[in-house]
Amino acid sequence: MKPERGPLRVALLGCGTVGSEVVRLLNEQAHDLAARVGTPLELAGVAVRRPERVRAGVDPELVTTDAQALVTRDDVDIVVEVIGGIEPARTLILEAMKTGKSVVTANKALLAEDGATLFAAAREYGADLYYEASVAGAIPLLRPLRESLVGDHVHRVLGIVNGTTNYILDQMDSAGAGFNEALEEAQSLGYAEADPTADVEGFDAAAKAAILAQLAFHTPVTAADVHREGITEVSAADVAGAKGMDCVVKLLAICERVPSDDGRNGRGVSVRVYPAMIPRTHPLASVREAYNAVFVEAESAGSLMFYGAGAGGAPTASAVLGDLVAVARNVVGGTPGPVEVTYAKLPVLPMGETVTRYYIHLDVTDEAGVLATVAEEFARHEVSIQAVRQVGLGEEAQLVVVTHRAPDAALSAVVRGLRGLDSVREVASVMRVEGEE
Repeated sequence: MKPERGPLRVALLGCGTVGSEVVRLLNEQAHDLAARVGTPLELAGVAVRRPERVRAGVDPELVTTDAQALVTRDDVDIVVEVIGGIEPARTLILEAMKTGKSVVTANKALLAEDGATLFAAAREYGADLYYEASVAGAIPLLRPLRESLVGDHVHRVLGIVNGTTNYILDQMDSAGAGFNEALEEAQSLGYAEADPTADVEGFDAAAKAAILAQLAFHTPVTAADVHREGITEVSAADVAGAKGMDCVVKLLAICERVPSDDGRNGRGVSVRVYPAMIPRTHPLASVREAYNAVFVEAESAGSLMFYGAGAGGAPTASAVLGDLVAVARNVVGGTPGPVEVTYAKLPVLPMGETVTRYYIHLDVTDEAGVLATVAEEFARHEVSIQAVRQVGLGEEAQLVVVTHRAPDAALSAVVRGLRGLDSVREVASVMRVEGEE
């Protein structure tokens, strides 16, 4: 019979919205967590920059500003990092693993920029590195990709991974709000930061897309590899145009394995974030307000959808606690968890090679031959037109063109050509269309 071991001691780095919820859950669920792990979990210390801002419920005796000393203490078994950003988080995580401690993190920015360094350190020092909370909050998504689907061949990951932008676009669609109005409402409800740049410009989603692509395709991907477009240019006219096609506009993170010509091997991966129209019949179209959802397509498992609260203190803390229990069980059992394997080393393909459909809205002169001239420009670059319709007459004349699937580079060439036509007053909007033709 094994001797009963003592409690596992947890160091917490950061005690903001997520960190304070982690503390609350550790305290409120102490008995259940001990039963699930096989030994109690005790908070050894909480490192913060500003002790005076620590919320109620945290024992002041545990608070310290010396994070370096905390993560290297001999009586600490597991480190939980929820401070975010690149530094000092990277240094602290590496120091923890060098001293044999496993780490749970919610740091999407660090994982997307320098995950390779962290994964290499975890392998070198025999430490666990779990990070479910870094993408899609409470939704159990990364572990299925990391473990449940590791025996399968994932073809595509398509998802809504930013609640702020989904709320804004949902309000524009359902309530007819303008972008600025919807953003102000999101900020008033706490869905958007005072400075929403990371969300509305797609940086947050791009970091998450990099993490998803790396897990799904076992290949190194960083945030810098991700083609990124935000939603600040999405207009009421774009949303109305989507409705006219029975579509809705969503900010999508898309990760695809691009097959080689023989169809058997991967030629590379495509990873991008941009606003796109999707049919209202698509499962992602019904994702409302600040919720997240991710659609995974695998060779044997088929299509899977993961849906839930993608942000917020309590949902994210739930994912952190789930990882903490998993890591603690590994410590108790003396068996390390899975390590990241990027054996595939597939190249990330340039955006110009991405193939999808497009919606193009043109302001044109109302005269004979305009449609033929526009169609000729598409044909010159071998972009096939699926549908075209004219809206308005005279000074209000507009053309809406929807293409078949074509490379992004070809479509960009079409747009440049259209802007040079005398009959085209303005290329008012260009938006990609995802989903089945």
